[in-house]
Amino acid sequence: MNWGGRPWMGAGFGLLAIWSLIWSGMALWKSARNGERYWFLALLLIHTAGILDILYLFVFAKNKLVLVSTPPKRKK
Repeated sequence: MNWGGRPWMGAGFGLLAIWSLIWSGMALWKSARNGERYWFLALLLIHTAGILDILYLFVFAKNKLVLVSTPPKRKK
């Protein structure tokens, strides 16, 4: 495909597709496991480059994903 002398655009679209595939897969899996039929359909039909998928996983899901960080150790 001719990108007008910009070969990096092909790589950018490829990375965007991989990014979207990963987040969509995680969100679809979680919505199916939680029995959330309407979220599953919305995530399946609406492609937003992973944005809706990330929002579902961290904000709207019954069992939200939480980024875990270890608390700093206290000095005695």
